[in-house]
Amino acid sequence: MTKFFSSIHLSIRQKVVVGFALSLVAVLLIGLVTYRNLLRVDLKLRFVISAYSLHDSLLEVRRYEKNFLLYGLNEDQQAAFAYLNLGKKTSAKVETDVKGLQGAVQLEKLQQKMESYGELLKKLVAVTESHNSSRLQRDEIELQLRKTGKDLVDLSLSLADFEYSHIKQILQSLITNLGYILLILLLLGLFLTFIVTSKIVKPLSIIEKTTQRIAQGDFTPLPVLGTRDETQSVVEAFNKMVRELEKRQDQLVQAQKLSSLGILTSGIAHQLNNPLNNISTSCQILMEEIHDSDQHVERLLSNIDQEVDRARDIVMGLLEFSRERDFQLSWVNLENLVIRTTRLVSSQLPTGVEIASEIPEDLDIYVDIQKLQEVFINLFLNAAQAMPDGKGQINVTVRKLLEHVWIKIQDSGCGILPSDLPYIFDPFFTTKEVGYGTGLGLSVAHGIVERHGGALSVASSLAQGTVFTIRLPLTEQPTPENQLHEKG
Repeated sequence: MTKFFSSIHLSIRQKVVVGFALSLVAVLLIGLVTYRNLLRVDLKLRFVISAYSLHDSLLEVRRYEKNFLLYGLNEDQQAAFAYLNLGKKTSAKVETDVKGLQGAVQLEKLQQKMESYGELLKKLVAVTESHNSSRLQRDEIELQLRKTGKDLVDLSLSLADFEYSHIKQILQSLITNLGYILLILLLLGLFLTFIVTSKIVKPLSIIEKTTQRIAQGDFTPLPVLGTRDETQSVVEAFNKMVRELEKRQDQLVQAQKLSSLGILTSGIAHQLNNPLNNISTSCQILMEEIHDSDQHVERLLSNIDQEVDRARDIVMGLLEFSRERDFQLSWVNLENLVIRTTRLVSSQLPTGVEIASEIPEDLDIYVDIQKLQEVFINLFLNAAQAMPDGKGQINVTVRKLLEHVWIKIQDSGCGILPSDLPYIFDPFFTTKEVGYGTGLGLSVAHGIVERHGGALSVASSLAQGTVFTIRLPLTEQPTPENQLHEKG
């Protein structure tokens, strides 16, 4: 039995419910017993009242009996018979109520005694009125009448006292039951106080102190007790939150490092602009001074000039990307924007990853150039990092449909787990290893696209790749009204 109870583990809710249920059952049982006893008390009280009334009637019978024996008046024997009949009516009236009571047997004896008394009283009256009766016969009947009358009065009194004593016992039982009810309520109060204090208030106070400790940078988890109730679940969930907060803090630190790196990149880009301009100028001067005969040197200088221009574009892209400014809409050719973005990220792509695009040449869109370029950079880098062995292809396909432009960026990477798809746009969610991503890129990209009034969606198949689809609204021409709307 002990092993059975030790194997039962109840939650706090179940403990409270069981405590209330047991207390309610106990109170109901005691209440039913008390109600039954109250009904019995009511029945016995009515019987006791009738029994005392019967006793009073029999006392009157004895009084008129004595008067008749002393004076022999006809009025006295008539009054005695009248009170005796009243006693019989009273006993017959309570006979139905007394069924089931212990006094029913005594009542039956009392009724038999009253019948015997009535017969003796009639004989005494007949002997008294008869002139042929002897004194001895009269004295014998008188003696039996007195004895029967005395038994009649004693029996009626004992009957009332007997039921009265039972009423006192029942009342004492009711008082005891009331004490039990109060004791049960007290135990219930103590039980609930213990449950609330040990299982709710104390853990909450520990969690409150731990929260303050976490706010100061201490991410030590709470000890988990094997209570197998809501307290254990709350502590486990709290510890999970602490681990996530610690991880998010590391990711925020990494994000701050990236922000600092962006500032550093901007400064380096500014510093590189001057030597690049000098190289480009010197290269062009040399190309003008070299004669046509030296074609090999001229071709090398031309390559240098092209690479300098390419480096300048990359530096300008870095400057544009790292510059913080308000959300500003302007017209841009989508093909040129994708080409510039490809150049900007080309140095960060593995050598085996290629970006191919299929974009209408005359498609201009009204967007924040820097923000949309940030979206493309995030999607390109994510696609490149998902390539197995650093080899694969990224295809950018653009279609103009009705009032929207659809931009699909498809990679041939490893794909995304179906269980991760619903969360990839959540802040700080990442499937990459620690140190390879903050989980902010896709969240930021999603916010940028939504701010343009568009939508960013994803579809993926494991081992086949992922497709990100950007839907942007088309604007016929820039107007102050829609500019204000876009900024809002």
